[in-house]
Amino acid sequence: MLAPERGYPMADPADLIEIDKRIAMVRDNIRELVEQAAAFSGAADEGLTSERIAHQEAQLAALLKERERLSGDQ
Repeated sequence: MLAPERGYPMADPADLIEIDKRIAMVRDNIRELVEQAAAFSGAADEGLTSERIAHQEAQLAALLKERERLSGDQ
């Protein structure tokens, strides 16, 4: 089955549901890390938290790109 007006195969709804769950989890992780960063002080804590946030943001970008590809929104 092709996506309307795009000519791309439509994604399996289960795949989109799964990737949406993963996106939500990563967004929650980022939110929690930002809250932790606000609560803690110190250069070592800030550096580690910044690295973790950057890693989660990279994961989020990859998941959003994959979701876009799956849904045919290119």
